[in-house]
Amino acid sequence: MLYYSIESANSLRAALWRQRGRRVSVCNSRPARGAQRRFDLDAAASDLEIMIDDLYSAKLLKLAANMPRAGRLVAPDASVEKIAKLCGSRVVVDVVLIGDRVADFAQDVKACALGQAAASVLGQHIIGASLEELELARDQFWAMLKTGAPAPDGRFSDLAMLAPVKDYPARHASTLLAFEAVTEAVRTASRRTSPAGAA
Repeated sequence: MLYYSIESANSLRAALWRQRGRRVSVCNSRPARGAQRRFDLDAAASDLEIMIDDLYSAKLLKLAANMPRAGRLVAPDASVEKIAKLCGSRVVVDVVLIGDRVADFAQDVKACALGQAAASVLGQHIIGASLEELELARDQFWAMLKTGAPAPDGRFSDLAMLAPVKDYPARHASTLLAFEAVTEAVRTASRRTSPAGAA
């Protein structure tokens, strides 16, 4: 089940429609003293539709709805929880390493569809990945969202579908959450399972 779905956006559009004709203040513009600005419902609805079309493709929503490796591991080498403060999205990941590679993985994801889609790509391709691969994917993913750099290559190249999120900075933190969590978890597990760490 989607934690956030297209129906949420449709509900917001309906709520905006009910505001037609009412006078409301707009937080990003200051009205003259004693006056209020009229909320531009048509512009807001149009912007919302553009955002939905840009971000929530059928492929992305399908990924978000089918989360690989959902749940928790019984005996992980490391677990990490990450929370996006702006929206409250939450990801908990568990990892098991054999040598320097991920041998088992699970994730508990309570995030928007964008965060779920990124976590889905992670869950599909993480087994066999090294810390170096994961850190590179995280850094490339961050650069794609923040600067419009090319999408990650290699096993996590499906993250390219999230390139439109670049234009919506408020969504960046939740979209990156799973990769931030897993790199920290694998780094921690590497220290614990290395001969020096185990000594």
